[in-house]
Amino acid sequence: MKILVTGAAGFISSHLIERLMKDGHEVVGIDNFDPFYKKELKISNLERLERLGRSKFSFIEMDLTNAKRYESIPKVDTVIHIAAKAGVRPSIEAPNHYVQTNIVGTQNLLDWMVKKDVKKLLFASSSSIYGNNINVPFKETDIVDFPISPYAYSKKSNELQIHTFHKLYDIDAICMRFFTVFGPRQRPDLAIRKFVTKILNDEPIEMFGDGSTGRDYTFVTDTVEGILQSLNYVQNNSNVYEVINLGNSKPVKLNEMIDVIYEITGKEKNIVQKPMQPGDVDLTYADISKASNLIGYQPQISFKQGVEIFVEWLKSEEGL
Repeated sequence: MKILVTGAAGFISSHLIERLMKDGHEVVGIDNFDPFYKKELKISNLERLERLGRSKFSFIEMDLTNAKRYESIPKVDTVIHIAAKAGVRPSIEAPNHYVQTNIVGTQNLLDWMVKKDVKKLLFASSSSIYGNNINVPFKETDIVDFPISPYAYSKKSNELQIHTFHKLYDIDAICMRFFTVFGPRQRPDLAIRKFVTKILNDEPIEMFGDGSTGRDYTFVTDTVEGILQSLNYVQNNSNVYEVINLGNSKPVKLNEMIDVIYEITGKEKNIVQKPMQPGDVDLTYADISKASNLIGYQPQISFKQGVEIFVEWLKSEEGL
């Protein structure tokens, strides 16, 4: 199968593309090297894919908001749309950037799919859609009309765009709501990588709030497995529009997360407490029963196991 993966140079996409190629698929990757974090990290991910993929991987540097550039994309069988302007807190400072990249960019991609008669789509949505949902764990049937960041409302908008194109143009789609994915190659702005880097360098870490907020941390290999299971489902079924949670269903409180990292690194605690930041939700907690029943999704890596793997990778990667 020939598959287009957007955001190919990023954290989750690079892991996904490795698996797709290992499973025998041909992958066309696109990325615009958004300056949200260092381009060198994305280049490193791409170089790894090119070494592993050889004839199975090709790359196009392009921005999803540039409609003219779509002419350079070859016909594919399926699209896995992971590219997005990332980050909850930065979206509050520059919401128009998120509207352009996440909403306009996705619209351009959908228009291209219609033009090229591409009928299968997987979309990387987000647990941020749930906002401060009082119902736990979060179910796909919960009302998600109360986002608390532009990033979150951009992702909800994407789900609505995709549903519309499913109805109008028979595009089979699964919107996968990711829950705080972590692991090797994780973005440097995310908490686990920031904390581990500072702790290994004997620097203080900043804890926002009293440590009671919780996140449903999901190891990247489990997320990738959920994407592959979604791919199998959408390829073998018709008239599909589904929304599923891809989480671990075992939330970890911030203070517990910090305790685990200090335990694994063997370092003394050095914590500076700060106020909660705007846009941060209190809890994410995935009900994964639908994903389990629909595609057979079942995460395998515990939070502690994942942190152990990540710490060893980061030590090797950065010589810490």
